Amino acid sequence: MLQISNIKLPVDGDEALLRRRAAKILGVRPADLLEFSLHRQSIDARKKNDVHLVCAVRAALDHEEAILRRALKGVTEVTDTPYILPPVGRTSTLPPIVVGMGPAGLFAALTLARAGLRPIVLERGADVDERTQDVEFFWRTGRLPSTSNVQFGEGGAGTFSDGKLTTGVNDPRISHIFDIFVSHGAPEDIKWSHKPHIGTDVLRNVVKSIRQELLSLGADIRFGHQLTGLIQTGGRLSAITVVSEQGPYPAPIPCDTLVLAPGHSARDTFQMLQKFGLPMERKSFAIGVRIEHSQEAISRAQFGEFWDKLPPADYKLACHLPSGRSAFTFCVCPGGQVVAAASEYGQVVTNGMSLRARDGSNINGGFLVGVNPDDFGGEDPLAGVRFQEKWERAAFDRGAMFAPPDFDPVHPLFSAPAQLVGDFLAGRLSTGPRSVIPTYRPGVTWDTMDGLLPGYVLDTLKEALPIFDRKLHGFAHPDAVLTGVETRSSSPVRILRDGSFQSPALPGLYPCGEGAGYAGGITSAAVDGIKVAEAIISG
Repeated sequence: MLQISNIKLPVDGDEALLRRRAAKILGVRPADLLEFSLHRQSIDARKKNDVHLVCAVRAALDHEEAILRRALKGVTEVTDTPYILPPVGRTSTLPPIVVGMGPAGLFAALTLARAGLRPIVLERGADVDERTQDVEFFWRTGRLPSTSNVQFGEGGAGTFSDGKLTTGVNDPRISHIFDIFVSHGAPEDIKWSHKPHIGTDVLRNVVKSIRQELLSLGADIRFGHQLTGLIQTGGRLSAITVVSEQGPYPAPIPCDTLVLAPGHSARDTFQMLQKFGLPMERKSFAIGVRIEHSQEAISRAQFGEFWDKLPPADYKLACHLPSGRSAFTFCVCPGGQVVAAASEYGQVVTNGMSLRARDGSNINGGFLVGVNPDDFGGEDPLAGVRFQEKWERAAFDRGAMFAPPDFDPVHPLFSAPAQLVGDFLAGRLSTGPRSVIPTYRPGVTWDTMDGLLPGYVLDTLKEALPIFDRKLHGFAHPDAVLTGVETRSSSPVRILRDGSFQSPALPGLYPCGEGAGYAGGITSAAVDGIKVAEAIISG
């Protein structure tokens, strides 16, 4: 199999043209390509008068060695290596238990189940169908189900985002993960897109399909069941305590292997682990706001005259300022909406979400500033959690204080403070929208960001806006909307583990995924889940 990279293709080019150009590079006829598939595709928009696609393809043909010797630059020989489960070396008769059904827990459980280990899976939230109804109820009414929301439930927080699969991790398991997604209903283009995404509407069905495979392999999945305690015997994990919707289990569950993938918002779980004495440490993350623009304006800025011939544009911006602070965009959702992502009453949290079609009028992204343990004000491993809660409560209180009169006075509906970029830069209170209508539900209250984030964060965002506007014209448009606050870009805690993926203080406990501090996004969390499962399978 040969890979031909850096093939330039017009934005309206088709497979036949791509095949002809690949054949020309190889010095053969298009008919000589016995197998042919798109391997990678990206958009080159550096020159607005020459926006085009850049493709890599893979082809099988006769006499590959001779063709490779005479081929032009950019042709390499490749071999696909299928994923193979490690041999089962585990001898325990107890089923491994997985806590959490986000991507880390889901892929850990699937890997264990495919190896024949029949895991028990505990998820505090609801299955994805019930969870979707609960989330819609919250967005419509402002009444928050505490264990079934954007943060908790089948699929994890990523199920109500964009289903983005981009990652900075380079791991051979990624192609295996994408194969699993596609086999369960994800679109084929995630295998070759430079910026793959599933879309939250499609991802929900994918997650449900993976659950059905787990059940078919003998996994025991229990929704509405939450880990509440750990029990050790002889310095090793020996049992766990669990509470269900009916109340606490009458007795602990014997357990010598626990995959702990709680997600980054499981604050009560972090507290339980701290009380138990499990070693944890503070971890850097980022906070800021969601910034919302017209999708057409951003697409025009990115793609010029080709904007309506290409998928909705996104962006990725970053700068390091003289103050030592860095600002960057995060989890950009083309054609999407800003969503209420709270998991506790009295705290406003924002995030972004897109459907597969990405056909909404607005684009939104996290506009964030990095913060580190020195900012948290304490040595407590959970100081970062307290730091998040402080700003989330401030946003809730301000949203409730200035909520429109038709809001329910008993349930302030988690209204989020919002401010126009022009007013933010000028230091003015905003009184309403202009050309960009905010998408956040249940609704925004027009306000100022002052007092809703640390002063150094607001100053950094103000300094970054004109810099980002020079990189992407229109980013600092005065009508763009800032909605606050975004505080859960990643976990504020790292649960320590050793080279065997186990807690050094409690063998048998495997901290895993984004919530444990070892991943950042769907793909890297899934990779981490598989790695942990492999260690358990190998024994």
